[in-house]
Amino acid sequence: MTNGGSNEPRPTRNQRREAAREKARQLREEQRKKDRRNKFLLQGGIGLAAIAIVAMVALIIMNSIRPAGPGPANMASDGILIGEGMQTVETTALKAGEEPLPSKPDETGTVADIRVYVDYLCPFCGRFERANSNQIKQWVDSGAATVEIHPISILTSKSAGTQYSLRSANAAACVANYSPNDFFAFNSALFVDQPAEGSPGLSNEEIKGKVKDAGVKSTTAIDKCIDDMTFKSWASDVTERALSGPIPNSEVKAVTGTPTVLVNGKQYTGALDDPKEFAAFVLQAAGETYSTSTPTPTPTPAG
Repeated sequence: MTNGGSNEPRPTRNQRREAAREKARQLREEQRKKDRRNKFLLQGGIGLAAIAIVAMVALIIMNSIRPAGPGPANMASDGILIGEGMQTVETTALKAGEEPLPSKPDETGTVADIRVYVDYLCPFCGRFERANSNQIKQWVDSGAATVEIHPISILTSKSAGTQYSLRSANAAACVANYSPNDFFAFNSALFVDQPAEGSPGLSNEEIKGKVKDAGVKSTTAIDKCIDDMTFKSWASDVTERALSGPIPNSEVKAVTGTPTVLVNGKQYTGALDDPKEFAAFVLQAAGETYSTSTPTPTPTPAG
């Protein structure tokens, strides 16, 4: 009868010690391999993160250093000047990086020089436009005044991510470039049912509808200009110039809000929705400009 079990002799103490040492050596080697693998993965992860950070910084720099784009025709002053008969004063387009050329005001005071800096999302601009557009048009049409409209986009971040201010300023430049004598009507159309600040604003298709509402006969080139954002860079540049100043032929150093309304270089600070108060300011500003001549015809409040 046998008791079962191995017939091999039991390991000696030295053999057990060597086996333990070998096992410990194998464990240490496995740990070293694991440490090297983790180190490699960690370094690789840091490298990928560094590459991602560099890429993000490069993108930010690329976006902040925009290539200068050409400006629209008929806006060499950063605005569009409209005179007697509602005819636009035509100017050649600014080349990329070229400085604007300020319009020369009438120094006699016989023609009121009205300049308006507007953002098409600005509710106060809408209030001023709806109250004063008709009488300004009457003055300009008769030759008693000129109006120079400067679209800027200071509320670009206030339209739920759609950049409506920038898109509408670009659209205004498109109309100035391709159909300048329809600009005043288009400018007014953008304030009819004006979208609220903080809303997405108008879509490009809705802006194109405003172009048609303004009576533009051929809209093909303008529609493409709106979709392509042809004058996006220019619209951003004119906004920066208005905010940083100086504002030529003006007592105002820089635009700090919209609307900024100037008459013969003097800023209007009265009620935006009172056409009689604005008309009185126009008369006063014109009267301070001339000494001997009397303006004919004289701006008068719209009835």
